[in-house]
Amino acid sequence: MNYEKLSKGELIKKIDELEGWISQFKRKEVEELTLEFAWTGNLGHWYWNYKTNEVVFNPLKVTTLGYSVDEIPEVVNYQFFTDKLHPDDYERVMNEMILHLKGVSPVYEAEYRIKTKAGDWRWYMDIGKITQRDSDGNIEFLAGIVFDTTERHELLDQIEEKNKLLSKLAITDGLTQLYNHQAIYEKLVDEIKRSKRYQSNVSILLLDIDHFKRINDTHGHEVGNSVLKKVAERIGNSVRDVDMVGRYGGEEFLVIFPNSNVKQAHNAAERIRKDIEKTEFPEEIKVTISGGVVEYQSENVNELVDKADQQMYRAKQSGRNKIMSWMI
Repeated sequence: MNYEKLSKGELIKKIDELEGWISQFKRKEVEELTLEFAWTGNLGHWYWNYKTNEVVFNPLKVTTLGYSVDEIPEVVNYQFFTDKLHPDDYERVMNEMILHLKGVSPVYEAEYRIKTKAGDWRWYMDIGKITQRDSDGNIEFLAGIVFDTTERHELLDQIEEKNKLLSKLAITDGLTQLYNHQAIYEKLVDEIKRSKRYQSNVSILLLDIDHFKRINDTHGHEVGNSVLKKVAERIGNSVRDVDMVGRYGGEEFLVIFPNSNVKQAHNAAERIRKDIEKTEFPEEIKVTISGGVVEYQSENVNELVDKADQQMYRAKQSGRNKIMSWMI
């Protein structure tokens, strides 16, 4: 800055500002010596002259955003950073600062995203506080320290994705990618509870692949597994988004139809049966299913599944490739 062009009054004002900055830098040295800040380094300290709205900071905060030192304005104000805040973080960060400025919170602390020069986002953690007031108690300076927490958030995102994957694996049948036995059983428990609470209908279909042992014995387990996967795929494609499908046993599948009475569920089961009957399977194997449909009344889960099993047994006994229902 060219000080020669400044008037006497402007020079006095600038001297006062510089003395303010000097006092902040001296305070920083004391704070570091007394370990008032438990963490040191990373992207360094920042200082905000509240009256002039000028911010002094370690250039690392800007260079990590992809800007060069030459691109940093000679005078940086508070809005230089806040204007780059992620829209989802802006209001929260502003509220945190306001709460501190009003004395509601003893320290300003916020974690937020700032847009980089390339257009993506980096995470930062700011911790700061009011460090100086004038004789009337008005705020003069704030100081703090900033950390780049992008890597931590990326790690947390990776952990979250892995946890989601593990959670999915825990409830998924490895071969068919449907719910496994335990998961579909628990889903049925939940649906029965919901049915009781809201006095709504819920029906189930228990189905079995006809002569599956013969398929395995004749064509081998690899072909048998292909048949299982294909049947699972066709069932999944034949039901609504709200319906739930699981592999209940070896070649048995359980389908839950929320908000469906026995007739509606029976019609859905018939669509599944017809779809599988006309589906082409490996080695031109003819695959059919038999199933039993029941609507929940007041029995427990095991009793409900047993009723569906009884209807499925009737379908088997009457020639297979059929759907039988416990008509209420």
